[in-house]
Amino acid sequence: MTVKTTLSFTGRHHDFLLKKVNEGVFATQSAAVAAAVEQMIQDDREREVALAALAEEIRERMRTARSEYIDDEQAFSAARAAVEASRTG
Repeated sequence: MTVKTTLSFTGRHHDFLLKKVNEGVFATQSAAVAAAVEQMIQDDREREVALAALAEEIRERMRTARSEYIDDEQAFSAARAAVEASRTG
């Protein structure tokens, strides 16, 4: 469903949108704004995945004896993998 709305932009933002439309990057200004919103949605989704993975890692560490701790590269590899998977899936 398409919803018509009115948006206000700074001159800088308006000029940038017009430039991208004139370059053929986007068919219309609306398409450019929609692409920006889609990117924000993706960024938000990735942030949620990363925070959930980090929270799970913290919970796991709280159940682990200090003598069994792993280094940070190993600890955060699962979070990095989850973010990568969300980008491709």
